[in-house]
Amino acid sequence: MSDTALTPVTPPDPPRWRLRVVALVIVVLAAVTLYVTNLWLTDRFTETTRNRAELRLALYSGNVISELQRNSVVPLLLAQDPALIGALNSGDFSQSSQRLISFRDEIGAASLLMLDRDGRAVAATDRNLIGSQHRQQPFFVDALRANDTVFSVVETESGAKVFTYSRKITSDREVIGVIVVEVDLQKFQSSWAGIADAVLVTDSEGTIILATEPRWRGKTISGALEQTSPPSAIARALHATTDWSLTMPDAYILGEAVMRSEGRIPFQGWRISSFTTYSSVRERVNGVLALEIMGFALLLAAAFYFMSRKAVTRSRLFQRESADLRRLNQRLQREIEERERAEKNLEVAEQTLAQSSKLAALGEMSAAVSHELNQPLAAMKTYLAGARLLLQRKRPEEALSSFQRIDDLIGRMGAITRQLKSYARKGEEAFEPVDVREAVSSALAMMEPQLKSRHVAIVRTLPSEPVIVRVDRLRLEQVLINLFRNALDATKQTPDPTIELSLWAGETATLSVRDNGHGIEDLESLFEPFYTTKQAGDGVGLGLAISSGIVNDFGGRLTARNSPDGGAVFEVRLPIAPRDVGTVKAAE
Repeated sequence: MSDTALTPVTPPDPPRWRLRVVALVIVVLAAVTLYVTNLWLTDRFTETTRNRAELRLALYSGNVISELQRNSVVPLLLAQDPALIGALNSGDFSQSSQRLISFRDEIGAASLLMLDRDGRAVAATDRNLIGSQHRQQPFFVDALRANDTVFSVVETESGAKVFTYSRKITSDREVIGVIVVEVDLQKFQSSWAGIADAVLVTDSEGTIILATEPRWRGKTISGALEQTSPPSAIARALHATTDWSLTMPDAYILGEAVMRSEGRIPFQGWRISSFTTYSSVRERVNGVLALEIMGFALLLAAAFYFMSRKAVTRSRLFQRESADLRRLNQRLQREIEERERAEKNLEVAEQTLAQSSKLAALGEMSAAVSHELNQPLAAMKTYLAGARLLLQRKRPEEALSSFQRIDDLIGRMGAITRQLKSYARKGEEAFEPVDVREAVSSALAMMEPQLKSRHVAIVRTLPSEPVIVRVDRLRLEQVLINLFRNALDATKQTPDPTIELSLWAGETATLSVRDNGHGIEDLESLFEPFYTTKQAGDGVGLGLAISSGIVNDFGGRLTARNSPDGGAVFEVRLPIAPRDVGTVKAAE
């Protein structure tokens, strides 16, 4: 067969009118696409931004309610304190202020104040208030009239709102004083001010009591918005021209269009509102439009290029494809030979692996004992150091509390060794109804020294009703301690370490542990034994493997994922105990 040279055939250049028609079609298509995309993305991103704002409002509302509920029980406890009652009866208040300061540090209230029956401050966490007269204050008058704890809002001379819970103190059915607890809601204003939204809280009369803008407090929402400088008609027209959007803003703050979101705080008719700017929506829409414009520009350039370029000869393409097919055939043959050799090596490796797995099981059990005892030993070392310091300071009663905790830890270590000793049985002998909230509190108490030394913020969202599951309480606390410790280790390099605990009950009891650390790199290998991302000496990689096995024994599931906002999220799902079992546990 003789070789014949292929001569390239060059197609004629297309007429100019075709180029113009193609260019016009692309321009019209681009204009229509940009217009439709702008309207659709604006509505979508606006709705997304509004949903996020409403979600934030729900979170802020929960934080406010949690703070109020946490402080509402304090007056009842302090009104029954024997030391305070004795001081009011005897008139000796030398130790009362110091006792209130210790209570304030423990419960985290803004301040505590104790008044006698005449409204005079006889003890306070702020010693400058001792001797001051509060007979006409609402928290004193309302507390004397009520038989329960009363909530009051007092406006200071500077215009700030002070939120208090107060309750009368009685002795032999006679009123001898009033205890007042100030709720620190001002801290939420500082935390809300760190975001781009403007947030405010109004009472039942519509008056702003909390706001990220200080000048808004004490006014209504309409009055606060009137203080801002609305844009002129010309400015609004220019803004609408450059915005390409038909969305009408809910309000204007400092000349900028904002959307308004509202929510309800289930407390005395309070409401919470936020104002979010449209700038983030516009930026995201403009970013997509810029990409579309760039794409149509490239498409137009490519159309001119391919329509003006001469036809490429197909003979070279055929030759290249033939050479590629020959090289591909040779590569396939080599891969077949390599896979045959790999299969032979695999048979030998499987025989070796069967023997190695027996030794690995023995090593896993010994490492498990060491891993599970490290946490109680570390806690015992911390409590021993604290007890030594307390004894040096001649505070034996508090030292005895540390020794009691050490005794509890020793009992826990014995239970762990017994549990690992009978690991192969995996029976349900020790299962009992357990309130998950109590297990969380117990696990946090075990981690208290590490949390205090690292200054880690713990955000707890727990239901008010018991969440009962049927498990082994010790093993459940073991799982929670492992999760808390992993979260603590993950936030070592984080400037403001935070661990969020959320518990809710539905078809299952779900506990979520979220940290703001570096996240998880390999989710697939996370629960395998001896897999760890820690430095040598910090862990052997058994905590999550053991925890997953324990949760599976309970009939539940332990999962992990990375949070979109950063950090890792672990979720423990356990079946809810039967209603009769939960009722018995709650009654106990």
